[in-house]
Amino acid sequence: MLKKKITAFTLTALMAASLVGCGSGESADSAKVEGKAEAAGSSKKVVIKYWYAYGDKIEEAKQHMVKTFNESQDKYEVVAEHQGGYADLHAKVQAAFAAGDAPAVTDLEIASTGVFANSGMLEELTPYVEKDKDQVKLDDFIPGLMGNAYVNGKLYGLPFMRSTPIMYKNVTMLKNAGLDPAGPKTWGELEQYSRVLKEKGKIGMTIPVDIWYYEALVAQSGGHMLSEDGKTAAFNDAAGVAPVEFWKKLSSEGLIKMPVGDEAGATASKDWANQISAFKIGSTAGVAESLEIAKGNGFELQTAFMPANKDYGVPTGGCQLVITSKSKPEEKEAAWEFIKWMTSKENTIYQHKYVGYLPTRTSAVESEELKEHFKQFPQYKVAVDQLQYARPRPMENAYPEVANILEDAIQKAIIDPKTSPQDALNQAAEKANKLLGKRGSPQILT
Repeated sequence: MLKKKITAFTLTALMAASLVGCGSGESADSAKVEGKAEAAGSSKKVVIKYWYAYGDKIEEAKQHMVKTFNESQDKYEVVAEHQGGYADLHAKVQAAFAAGDAPAVTDLEIASTGVFANSGMLEELTPYVEKDKDQVKLDDFIPGLMGNAYVNGKLYGLPFMRSTPIMYKNVTMLKNAGLDPAGPKTWGELEQYSRVLKEKGKIGMTIPVDIWYYEALVAQSGGHMLSEDGKTAAFNDAAGVAPVEFWKKLSSEGLIKMPVGDEAGATASKDWANQISAFKIGSTAGVAESLEIAKGNGFELQTAFMPANKDYGVPTGGCQLVITSKSKPEEKEAAWEFIKWMTSKENTIYQHKYVGYLPTRTSAVESEELKEHFKQFPQYKVAVDQLQYARPRPMENAYPEVANILEDAIQKAIIDPKTSPQDALNQAAEKANKLLGKRGSPQILT
């Protein structure tokens, strides 16, 4: 998913964000949740709330799994509620936590795990895993997806709907332009392909300025977003400047299109769907939907690794499931049983096939069901194979705000001919270092 900007995690800001995000419909939503909870509570089940992000096929998959969990046993009842995108969800969870009414279980975008854990909002899961070590085998989760599950050596989440960015290719457009559909595999080939497509009146790629994608290009260039200790920015070194220079060059020559603003991601998707651009970069969560779009618009779709620079490289993304720390003991027990269900081998296979998110367990990838699925739809397997080049996202408390600053700087460098990528990133790094240097404990919401 293309991510909305995430604001700084202070109580005042989060409460304000929650009010803005909720709007006039919040009272009705709360009443609806309470009504469901009361109805479920009449059977003396332990009732818990589960808040999640994103709609459409993602929501359909989550609601299906919640329904099957509720039907699978008679001890617990989960009331699932949609809360918008990740930024909206996070703000609402923190505001509810401050008010003493947080959901027992919530989706948590992986880069925000540090902020939530360091604020005392999350339940450490190690005791639960040890209690159920015969049922929950952590080594079955794909190692490349576990990096953001730990904070300061403690386990706070289990991988749920996880992703990496991948390349979506309109093979029909490439063949019509006389281009080998097996490429492009490098930045240089992407530029070459885009020049040929421009001669045909097309665009190589429409891509928004998105920090997740930028993190991938930095990794491909051999760099890092932050220093090893997380105290200073590293994105303004040569490996961080190279992606912005590359984007600016291709954009200025009309080889790619880089829209900005709230609709940038939608514009990129529309250009690709309407066969204006041959490539798009997007989450593996979009595979199922993209296959439907390609079929509906009469073109062939293939997926591929993001093109390499010095090497391949991608950040992981998506969410994990966490338990909030203020829940009652019986609610935490229910939450743990629910998380085990949602992250099981069977359910990771289900959500992968239904949506496209990564299968999070090795046993799922090695199952006969997914092996057959990959043979029939190889577009789903690309993200799994690309995990060998994956890395976790930064989890410093200040990183969400740093990402906002950085995104603005990249946009300025690309749009303004007088602003060099190096100057823009140096200015962003100076601002980022002031935030990263504030190493005190985050405010604990009570």
